Amino acid sequence: MESAEDWLVESLRLYQDFHAFNLSGATQVLEWMGDKGILVAGYESLKKNEILHLILPLRLSVKENQGLFPERDFKVRHGGFSDRSVFALKHVPDTRLLVTSGLPGCYLQVWQVAEDTDVIKAVSTIDVHETEGSLWSKVAIFSSAAPGVLHGVRLSSLKVVDLESQKTTYTSGVGDSELLSSLQVLDADTFAFCCTSGRLGLVDTRQKGLQGAQEGACSPVISLAPAVKVAHRKAPGFDGMVQVYDVTSWDGMQGRVDPLFTHRGHIFLDDNGADTAPLVTTHTWHPDKPRTLLSAASDASLHVWDWVDLRAS
Repeated sequence: MESAEDWLVESLRLYQDFHAFNLSGATQVLEWMGDKGILVAGYESLKKNEILHLILPLRLSVKENQGLFPERDFKVRHGGFSDRSVFALKHVPDTRLLVTSGLPGCYLQVWQVAEDTDVIKAVSTIDVHETEGSLWSKVAIFSSAAPGVLHGVRLSSLKVVDLESQKTTYTSGVGDSELLSSLQVLDADTFAFCCTSGRLGLVDTRQKGLQGAQEGACSPVISLAPAVKVAHRKAPGFDGMVQVYDVTSWDGMQGRVDPLFTHRGHIFLDDNGADTAPLVTTHTWHPDKPRTLLSAASDASLHVWDWVDLRAS
């Protein structure tokens, strides 16, 4: 098995850029607010959890490397406290509003990032009408002049609620009780859903319910990059790695596909050793750097990394 020392030496060849940070607590959310700030939140039970708006170090927010910069760590710009675990957090584009989902409680919370102070405060709730206390609603945002909140625990409870009036503008209209694993808004009228079973659907909200939905198969923990690459992590609780795949090289044939790159930094930079290696909890792509990702793990580590494409060498 590769040792931490071996990995550190090898990382000089594998990464164009690599930064390791420690958050105040582990997070399951990494949400961009603009192109220079990210939002993180704790998910521990039976305690208050911080919601933080962090500003990236300058060298990570510029589009090209311009030499040395004095700022080497994240800065806390805004912060607040949630009485619940935060398992999902979405920023409403072009506003200072956030929407979170978590446990306990069958509701979403709406937060406001203050303009003249450093406070993130809760301003309202959205009832999700779910009765299963161990499940939390998946969330995505329709960005428009009248933003809508897409949410649901199961396919049958999937709906869009107007953020301001809280009126329901869309429902799935099905009795299917499949559990949702993720939601992603694609444009003003279209969203994708993925179920824990691997069922994938593409839905046009201009049609009633799920009529006309295109369906296929998915992995519940993937994210797409602008350059048509996929970052993938195994289901939470099973792995400490992030794998990157280049989907442009796929020919549609079934079979094993090798990753373009595998990030193992959360395993090898953990002080507790390989037997208790942390688990990757979330990841996201940098909005301006097509080969840069941010990933977080259960030990509160946050890595920012730009890998070297060894195929080009």
